[in-house]
Amino acid sequence: MKKYFEFEKLGTNYRTEFMGGLTTFLAMAYILFVNPDILSATGMDQGAVFTATALAAAVGTLFMGLIAKYPIALAPGMGLNAFFAFSVVIGMGIPWQTALSGVLASGLIFIVLTLTGLREKIINAIPAELKKAVGAGIGLFIAFVGLQSAGIVVGNEATLVGIGDLTSPTVLLAVFGLVVSVILIALGIKAGIFYGMVITAIASLIFGLSEFNGIVGSVPDVTPTFGAAISHFGDIFTLEMLVVILTFLFVDFFDTAGTLVAVASQAGLVKDNKLPRAGKALFADSAATVVGAVVGTSTTTSYVESTSGVGVGARTGFASVVTAGFFILALFFSPLLSVVTSAVTAPALIIVGVLMASVLKDIEWSDFAVAVPAFLTVLMMPLTYSIATGIAIGFIFYPITMLVKGRAKEIHPVMYGLFVIFILYFIFL
Repeated sequence: MKKYFEFEKLGTNYRTEFMGGLTTFLAMAYILFVNPDILSATGMDQGAVFTATALAAAVGTLFMGLIAKYPIALAPGMGLNAFFAFSVVIGMGIPWQTALSGVLASGLIFIVLTLTGLREKIINAIPAELKKAVGAGIGLFIAFVGLQSAGIVVGNEATLVGIGDLTSPTVLLAVFGLVVSVILIALGIKAGIFYGMVITAIASLIFGLSEFNGIVGSVPDVTPTFGAAISHFGDIFTLEMLVVILTFLFVDFFDTAGTLVAVASQAGLVKDNKLPRAGKALFADSAATVVGAVVGTSTTTSYVESTSGVGVGARTGFASVVTAGFFILALFFSPLLSVVTSAVTAPALIIVGVLMASVLKDIEWSDFAVAVPAFLTVLMMPLTYSIATGIAIGFIFYPITMLVKGRAKEIHPVMYGLFVIFILYFIFL
């Protein structure tokens, strides 16, 4: 095993890799409870989604560790799960079974694009500023969902939104959790989001805001969601679902690419500005999406929290194997779902939003032709409560502002194609 993972070459050992794998798991364990909470809003069985989340994370991370040999963990992606639940199912009225079929289709397309090498060409066709704007916009959308689910932000007839009842026990619990989580992360604690959820959950028990049904229990039945993506695959052949699948693809494209580069760079694995075994890593990621869709969860993607494991020394895929093992063990801790309420998960959503919005600093705001579509992409996601709408508006304005500025040569043909698709999206939907 040492030889297979090249321990000697990379200057690591079993203990270091184990600690790295455990650290990564703790940094992203919040997804086990946040993902079921988000997807249950669509009517999906929360216990089944918990099991699907753990299985998708375990299988995807194992693929990444054994095939690509990278210390990168995977799980259902934040932002993608919010798009799935609030934009596709609730916003568009698409059944969650059909939405899962869309995730499956995007995963299969992803595999084809990866094997043919087209993926990199499509990524390069979309300007960097728009890629960053999409990430930041999703961050704002996730934070808004968190504030809303906690009751910190509520509907207001006069102003559309307003501040919630800050005397409500559940709102106070969410505020407490946010403060605790912020303090932990500010102190540099790697798994600050997870520990913040644990402390908030304990506080909810102390003040009688949730029920304790034990810690260890049987694995929840995944039958309510298993195979729904396959049985409803015939329902995806509509213009509406085309836009949905394109959005799944687009967000996962750049989520994965950015995470791979970030983690590999931190681990010192990038050689001559190239990522070794990039094809295998991308294949592992796309295969994980297919597995996740079949068992019953939204798009599975690489997690930037993997940098926490690299930070304590992880350098090989063995760390990912360890992380995958912990996700399997986590299957037996489903009773904790009764403790992890929306007020407990809301701080995690808000903080993830903060982290995702940090890329705003890299957008060239002085370039008006780029700033307008980037700004509209970011702004319209939370205001329209739709990630797809934000992307559509930004991608429509980009060719317009660039053409008016006489910079047609800078627009890739793919952008014109997306311009037409999104115009049709607004006309017909």
